[in-house]
Amino acid sequence: MQTAEPQRASTPDQRPLQVDGLAKFRALVSSAFVPLKITTERDEPFAARSASAQADDVVFTEIAARPHLVERTPENIADGGSGYYKVSLLLAGTSILVQDGRELVMRAGDLSVYDTSRPYSLLFGEDFRNLIMMFPKDRLDLPIPFTEQLTAVSLSQEHQGLAPVVSAFLSQFPAQLTPLDERVRAKLAHTSLDLMGTLFSSILDADPAQRDPHQMLLQKITGYIDQHLASPELSPGTIAQAHYISTRHLHALFRQAETTVSTWIRERRLERCRADLLDPVLADRTVAAIASRWGFADAAHFSRVFKTAYGVSPSELRLS
Repeated sequence: MQTAEPQRASTPDQRPLQVDGLAKFRALVSSAFVPLKITTERDEPFAARSASAQADDVVFTEIAARPHLVERTPENIADGGSGYYKVSLLLAGTSILVQDGRELVMRAGDLSVYDTSRPYSLLFGEDFRNLIMMFPKDRLDLPIPFTEQLTAVSLSQEHQGLAPVVSAFLSQFPAQLTPLDERVRAKLAHTSLDLMGTLFSSILDADPAQRDPHQMLLQKITGYIDQHLASPELSPGTIAQAHYISTRHLHALFRQAETTVSTWIRERRLERCRADLLDPVLADRTVAAIASRWGFADAAHFSRVFKTAYGVSPSELRLS
């Protein structure tokens, strides 16, 4: 949840911004995303254009620039900005992405993902245009170890049916997002995250022969939890019983995913409540009704855990 994240990008909505000079571009990119090292071997003057829009902690940034190298070094990581995924949709040009020992050559139309918590590099050898969607890793309804398998992998090649749908949706941002109402933008941000989670899950499901059986079982369990979040009967005992395993085995699976069963359920329920609170269609529904809908029987308890997670109370979120 948000309380565990070390740094959040505070990127304001911008009109297209022209940047002349590598030093200015380096400062812009590091403030818009996370601390990065940017260099170029070209003698020609450096220039770039950038436009950004933010919605509910999801930042969409389009950059057009001259050739350069982007590196996320251990020193950069120590300066902050871990805890995010960056999804790249290359709109023009070519690039080479390297992370976790994998190297990916990206061409126009390719969709890929990388993790700000670990070193990576991006080499742009020619003029390019790139759209980046950056969001906290815990906003996906997938255990983090699952998604780590997809860094520096061509999502477009891994799922040629769904990836173009996701790319077409993302390509509308940030230009189309900026003029919209905040609640509408939040709804579209949630849709973007849902699409991304669906794409990741579909890719992971497509090649079960190479998957760890424990991870396959955990993914099945997290899917079951999502389907039963509204049930007051949802508990480690009922989850274990539904999957014919012991509660001890269940807890061990979630420890491997660096979380707990209770934490996972609570975070998913809070995310559903947060989405409902921001949904203009549900504006006439009380906070207590929304909390009850997602398994929080005590409205006062819900308000406390919600504020702990997001820094604002449910009522304050609705007024923001």
